[in-house]
Amino acid sequence: MKIFEDKVCVITGAGSGIGRQLAISLSGIGAKVVISDKNRATLEETRLIIGSRQQDVCNLDVSEYQEVKAHLHETAERLGSIDYVFNNAGIAIAADARDYEMSHWEKVVQVNLMGVIYGTDVAYKIMTKQRRGHIINIASLSGLIPFPTNVPYATTKHGVVGLSRSLRVEGQALGVNVSVVCPGFVESNIYKASEYINTDSERFLNAPLPFKKVPTEVAVNKILMGVEKNKEVIVFPFSGVITWALFRVSASLIAGVTKGFIASFRKFREKA
Repeated sequence: MKIFEDKVCVITGAGSGIGRQLAISLSGIGAKVVISDKNRATLEETRLIIGSRQQDVCNLDVSEYQEVKAHLHETAERLGSIDYVFNNAGIAIAADARDYEMSHWEKVVQVNLMGVIYGTDVAYKIMTKQRRGHIINIASLSGLIPFPTNVPYATTKHGVVGLSRSLRVEGQALGVNVSVVCPGFVESNIYKASEYINTDSERFLNAPLPFKKVPTEVAVNKILMGVEKNKEVIVFPFSGVITWALFRVSASLIAGVTKGFIASFRKFREKA
């Protein structure tokens, strides 16, 4: 993937999962990788894995606009430009919707939606001045179809999809591309790192999923191939593509699967 060679690639949430693998893969093909994460320990692990390859590291809380703005502007000034921004950082809080407190909603929205808005807004303004650049926002298949058991997460991911697809139209004439990534289940730390409200998290995590998880390395390869092709919406695996296609034909075609999510989750709910 020659398009990434010697290009400045900024990645948030690089301490684990997709973010870490993006950093590893991009640095391995010659990109100038700038990695960030709120968790200093996991970010340091990523830095050590990358080793001597060209990189830059920043402890960053994407829910703080001024931190995001300073990070991106300092990166552009120091390295001369920003070519790709991967707004990847995200969290999830699983629950039956009646068990959420407003603080749960605010926490997820601030990281998953506002964090992406902050990164997109700052990067877009830098890139429009450059007249080139590509913003890649990591959403989820749950940004395209319903996702009961994690309603705040699905809400934010739908927002990220709307943001990305709308901004893509505006950016085209200004030299800026925008893509949104909507994967199905991917092997990631997010499942264990998530907060679980009024449920037996261990039993829930060990319950079978309707689809097999995609290995992180495979997921990142799909993402980078989609970016290389400048795809508007990058959906994978094939089961995700089919699910989205069926939903667009008629929501009732996947109703059994989505209703099954919450029915299964309620078996582990601790409050009746």
